[in-house]
Amino acid sequence: MATTPAETPPITDANAVVYVPKTKALRRYLGLYSFANLSIAVLWGSLLAVLIPLQVQQMVFGQVFTGADAGVDLQALTTLQAAVAAGTETATADQNRLLGLLAEYNSSRATGLSVVSTVGVVLGMLLAPIIGLLSDRTRSRFGRRAPWIAAGGIAGGALICLLPLSPTIAVLAVVWSLIQVAVGLAQGPLGVTVADRVPEERIAGVSAISGLASYFGAIVGVVTVGALFASIGLATYIPLGVLLFLGTTAFVLFAPDKSSRGMVLPERLRFPVVLRSYVVALRDRDYRWTWISRVLLFLGYSISSVYSVYMLQSYITPALSATEAAQTVPLLQVAALPATLLAMYVGGRWSDKIGRRKPFVFVAGLIIAFSFLVPFVWPTLPGMFVQTILTGFGYGMFLVVDQALFIDVLPDKEAAGRDLGLSGLGQNLGNALGPVVAGAVVAAFSGAYAPVWPIGFVLVAMASLAVLRVKGVR
Repeated sequence: MATTPAETPPITDANAVVYVPKTKALRRYLGLYSFANLSIAVLWGSLLAVLIPLQVQQMVFGQVFTGADAGVDLQALTTLQAAVAAGTETATADQNRLLGLLAEYNSSRATGLSVVSTVGVVLGMLLAPIIGLLSDRTRSRFGRRAPWIAAGGIAGGALICLLPLSPTIAVLAVVWSLIQVAVGLAQGPLGVTVADRVPEERIAGVSAISGLASYFGAIVGVVTVGALFASIGLATYIPLGVLLFLGTTAFVLFAPDKSSRGMVLPERLRFPVVLRSYVVALRDRDYRWTWISRVLLFLGYSISSVYSVYMLQSYITPALSATEAAQTVPLLQVAALPATLLAMYVGGRWSDKIGRRKPFVFVAGLIIAFSFLVPFVWPTLPGMFVQTILTGFGYGMFLVVDQALFIDVLPDKEAAGRDLGLSGLGQNLGNALGPVVAGAVVAAFSGAYAPVWPIGFVLVAMASLAVLRVKGVR
């Protein structure tokens, strides 16, 4: 359903940059856009996958295991728990007491990480459409998007350096929330520059390049953090903040937009217009089902991925230590890289060639969903490797096509920032609810992580089915 002019007043920017394919300007834009995406992906991948879970774990351990119990060997205790559950060993009274503390520890760290992960995502989720709307209407000599990208990169980089100083989970949650808001200021408008500047026939290809940069950045992040954490601990946050600053600043300075001072705005921004920014695009049937599909996929994906470090310590057999888990998470990502690259290359080129998006999103979701069943029936380290490789293939295909699908179903091209911001809200909503659902499941099952996998399977399979309801795009 098309939106009416009253709902989305037209914005006219006669100075908008339009790149001709294969020009030097387009190549420079692609390189700097990829670098900026990489710097953000390094941040998300390393912080969410390794650093924040380990920081939460340290805090919770100090609260649960006190006094003489502070020296307990968690790896040995987890192995004992598995043996007792299998009936091969009988625990002593003191061991039963420690196993009770272990269950409390597993539940508490899962809940703590859920709180830290969720609060900031909710804030970013609510602000994303507003940021997009405001960037659509920004008049400056640097263009519509650049002021937001620069502000987000500077503020986010500074806040990241404060994370190691957080004394409690509550403070950590607040600082992390501010970081997610700041990075959202940069990431949302950065993504909209594709719709602003890239010719339509090149959009899926550009999505493939940026998706590759994002995925590669996440791998670089976890590998680097896994290596640095053992030597400098939480000070590993600092180089991540510096990289974010460099990536966003380089894009603003060396891939500049033209001035938007001459942009024509039909009316002043009013509160009802802001409220409509959350719902206008969802009135369009195709956009709505694409959005629902994204929410479900990221909900299932985040449920399975939020506890990666904890799964290696408390779910698989034999269990790993915290140090081993921090070093193994990067290996899982590296193992998935070839499959992800293949899926990105094939998915992006094939989608552009045949002009179809839905089949690729559908198949990508099914691959991710079925990958979750592997560690559920085979809770070992090899099982985790198989799952990660399969998920990497599906996610790689999804990354390059889903953003192109959203651009294809935009109900109002002149409000791309607002409506792509809403698509980001869908991703953030899934990422916000995932840790909450996962934490509730782990707590409900007394610290057991196994039920997380079938729940993730159902949600991602539903995401694949939802995209089939899109009718206006093939």
